[in-house]
Parts: sequence; structure tokens; C-alpha cells
Amino acid sequence: MSEKNRDGKRTARERMQQERVEQEAKDARRKKLLAIGAVLVVILAGVGIGIAVQNSRSASDTPAAAPAGAIGPKNLVIPDGPANAPATLTVYEDPRCPACGQFEREFAPTVDQLQDQGKLYGNYHIVSFIDRHDSGKGSKNGANALACAQDAGYFRAYHDVLYKNQPDETVDAWKDKSKLVELAKQVPGLDTPAFENCVNTNHFGSWVSAVEQDFDKSGYTSTPTVLLNGKPIYPKNGNDEITPDNLVKWVDEAIQNKPLGTTGSASASPAPTSTAAEKDPNQSPTG
Repeated sequence: MSEKNRDGKRTARERMQQERVEQEAKDARRKKLLAIGAVLVVILAGVGIGIAVQNSRSASDTPAAAPAGAIGPKNLVIPDGPANAPATLTVYEDPRCPACGQFEREFAPTVDQLQDQGKLYGNYHIVSFIDRHDSGKGSKNGANALACAQDAGYFRAYHDVLYKNQPDETVDAWKDKSKLVELAKQVPGLDTPAFENCVNTNHFGSWVSAVEQDFDKSGYTSTPTVLLNGKPIYPKNGNDEITPDNLVKWVDEAIQNKPLGTTGSASASPAPTSTAAEKDPNQSPTG
């Protein structure tokens, strides 16, 4: 074989080897890019899922329906009394909470009087965490019934009746919605087919859940939690125990030289119809 032929074969062989090396390099780069692409797909999918979950959580925090006259972000608060009153009483309470029942039975007449005098604006957060701990239904059913009463324009009257007739916490009597409907007969004008339907269909169920989720985020861990102009006053205001007389004194001190509210200004409950702050996470648990 001539030298020229040997050189030609050697050159062809080297060229083939070079092409093979280049092809292998291309294959390696392609595999690397495919792997990176797969990782990016997983990351983007995870981001998408995270956004969807977050959106879902945000949506779950927003009730499908809120009772008429409810106030605050997402309408989670039931007001009572004149909105332009110079002092605000914020109350977090659970319908099954025995300490809440004791508070309401002792203080409701005084609170009602202060509201009617134009001194106090009540803001009620109706929570339902006791059901979660006791595997019950009475807190949620009671909270929904209170929302139904608010929607019909009888929140205060029904609220007072509910706590005056509160069953023992361990019994969960209000899992039977008919008992909540029966109590409406003690409130003139509330015992209607519309109210009964609202209670029985759990019309404001998503609102009840949203209020509880808001309570879970508040930093408070017990009921009742009671604040006057954002300052905790239950069971004490500083060193002073809360009593009806002390509550009157504290409100009067808070509103000195301020004009009284007028009962016609956006009060708690809407006109009756036929259709249905500061935080103190260290507050001692009482409910």
C-alpha cells in the first residue's frame, strides 16, 4: 500500500473519531439541557401548585355570603349600637363558651344601656373553636343562627336570648338546630320561615368558618376576649377587676368631652326584614 493511501485512511479515521467525539459532546449537552428542562418543569409546576393553594386559601377566607350590616375586612364583624359612638367595645365569643355566657348574663344589660346612651359601639366576632376541640356542632350552628338574626335585624335581642339559655358546654345541645329555631320565639318578629330556613340550611356557614379563621390568626387563644378601644379589659383593666360599675366608669373615662353617638347612625342590626384592634396574646385563657 502506498504512503499516500495510508495517509488517506489515517485522515479518514481521525476525521471519524473527531466526528464521534463531537457527536458525543452534543449528546451530552442535549442530555444536560433535557435534565435542566425537566427540573425547571418540576419547579414551575411546584410554583403553580403553591400559587393555586395560596389562592385557594385566600378564597376559603372569604365567605360566600355575609349577614346584612356586617362590617370590617370581608364583613366578619357584627356591629351593635351607634357607629359614631366615641368608644368601641370589641368582643370575641363562642356560643358554647361558658365564660362567654357568664360574661353576657352579667354585662349584657350594662352594655346595652351604654350603647343606647350613644356611648358605646359594639363589635362582635362570633367564633366557633369549641366545636373543633369537642367534635361538636353547637358553636357553628349557634354562630350561624346569630348571623341569621343579624341578617333579619334582631341580632342584639337574639344574642341576649341565646346566652341566657346557653346549654352546658359538654352537652352540645345546639347540634340540634330546632332548638335554635325554638329560641327565636322569644324574640318578637324573628320567628319566621325565612329565619328558620336560614338556620336549617346553614346559610352563613362559610361566614362562620371565615370568622373562625380570622380568630385563629388574631393571636387570641380564649373567649371571651373583650377590649375597650383596643385595650383588653376582661377579666381585668390593669389592676382593676371588671364589674358592670367599673365598665361604666371605664367607658365614661374614655369618652370625656367627646360627643355621644346617635342611635340612627349605622347601628348594628339592619332594619328588620323578612329575608334572611390591639392584641394581647398573653391574655389568660378563660373560655
